[in-house]
Amino acid sequence: MLVDDEEDVVLSITASLERNGFQVDGFTDPKLALENFLKGKYEMVIVDIRMPEIDGFEFYEKLEEIDQNVKVCFITGFDFNYLALREIYPTLNFGSFIRKPVETDELVNKIRLELG
Repeated sequence: MLVDDEEDVVLSITASLERNGFQVDGFTDPKLALENFLKGKYEMVIVDIRMPEIDGFEFYEKLEEIDQNVKVCFITGFDFNYLALREIYPTLNFGSFIRKPVETDELVNKIRLELG
């Protein structure tokens, strides 16, 4: 699953990942993504950190209530302080962080690494 409020990002990343053999359900609305999230359906969720209404960390917290086994990668075009995030969200199990824009090879490698 890919969740990013920018439609062009969802379209381009989805196309890139599908060309590399991944199945992707892309969403620009985090609420709709949560409504469509089913326990055990997804191995990984890539979620944008900055989105209106529900940010990536709130989205992650809601996912954890549904499926604690899903791996999560956060994607962002902004710099942020990882240590400060750990203080704000001490119980979050942070996965990979992906910086936008991202090259397809780098993204595919990060996903494969996280999925093991």
